[in-house]
Amino acid sequence: MSDHNQSLWLKTCREHVEPAISTSDITVDLAVIGGGYTGCSAALTAAKAGATVCVLEADEIGHGGSGRNVGLANAGLWLPPAEIRAHLGDMVGDQLIDLLAAAPTEVFNLIDQHDIGCEPVRNGTLHCAHSAAGLRDLQARHAQLSAAGAPVELLSADLTEQRTGSVVFHGAMFDPRAGTIQPLAYVRGLARAAAEAGALICTRSPVRSMEHVDGTWMLKTSQRTVRAKSVVQATNAYHRDLSASAPAYVPVYYFQYATAPLSDSLRASILPGGEGCWDTDLIMTSFRMDHEGRFIIGAMGDLDRAGGAFHKSWIKRKLAQLYPQLADRPLVEGWHGRIAMTSDHIPKITRIGPNALSVHGYSGRGIGPGTVFGRLVAESLLQDDPGLLPVPAVVEYQENWTVLRRAYFETGAALTHFFKARF
Repeated sequence: MSDHNQSLWLKTCREHVEPAISTSDITVDLAVIGGGYTGCSAALTAAKAGATVCVLEADEIGHGGSGRNVGLANAGLWLPPAEIRAHLGDMVGDQLIDLLAAAPTEVFNLIDQHDIGCEPVRNGTLHCAHSAAGLRDLQARHAQLSAAGAPVELLSADLTEQRTGSVVFHGAMFDPRAGTIQPLAYVRGLARAAAEAGALICTRSPVRSMEHVDGTWMLKTSQRTVRAKSVVQATNAYHRDLSASAPAYVPVYYFQYATAPLSDSLRASILPGGEGCWDTDLIMTSFRMDHEGRFIIGAMGDLDRAGGAFHKSWIKRKLAQLYPQLADRPLVEGWHGRIAMTSDHIPKITRIGPNALSVHGYSGRGIGPGTVFGRLVAESLLQDDPGLLPVPAVVEYQENWTVLRRAYFETGAALTHFFKARF
């Protein structure tokens, strides 16, 4: 049986971070639980500010969603601006919209500053209309984003065909702010940069207990005790052990498959501009090329559940539908990961104790928001200034019927993939 936790990104990652060897007890200004985008961004921010920092990662850096990501470094959230304002109010909503509009620039600036070898291509992304209704949705989004100052462009069906190399779309929205990266290499590059700035990176170090005693946090792993003034919990959809501070979300699985590297002639006919793409379908499809010319396509679904066979057979049909010239190409890599979905699709910051914040719920938009939230959470804790947070922190956040909703999403995806795109 295939191990769907072993992503293509693991095999092509050129970034490496040396974990800490010593297992001595330590005292730090900031302890970070979780070595994904949020945790490594927080650690890098704090270390560069001169704080002492320790990252405690239960597995390896990027083991969770950060290392299984599609690799689209997008601006904003899935939600259009009006819905963000409806949930957060105009003032906080506009602040978050502005922060995340600049998120790709922050990501690509960090890549440049720290020479992160993550195959960065900042040629924009294409949100592709799978139907006439999808095009109407894009037109509404385009109007809202343009009104907010975003430099997005609505493309006709003909221009979309030229940009994608596929005839199936009714149009697309192009966002020049965005791009693609090798997602695991990016997060490991952040961790490496944090270590170079003085952060202690501890892998294979799940936190077994955490308590606040006499003004200090005591975090215990099987190897050491870490005492910290402040804590960032950035475990997202891969939380372990600490039930009292477990984030509330609906776990949604997303899978991807890749071809072997394509020939130069095939590469020239598919996404010649190098954009990353996703479509407007309810069960969306993402697709992109990597640095070596592999075509990577993905959608919602858990490859290890009963619907896994449906997902794989569907993705082959979908590939042939999008690009008939790839119909005979085998899919040689397949992996999946968990997404922490919130009901309103807005990330959450919760106070889990004095000087301790937990961040989760990117709902499939981890790269830009994770980088920004990690930086601002670290700055807020170090400066004792809640006003620096991208969204207000709450004492408690709950999601209802998470198990049933996960089953609903997975069943819906499996049935959709069973019936759709059949020839």
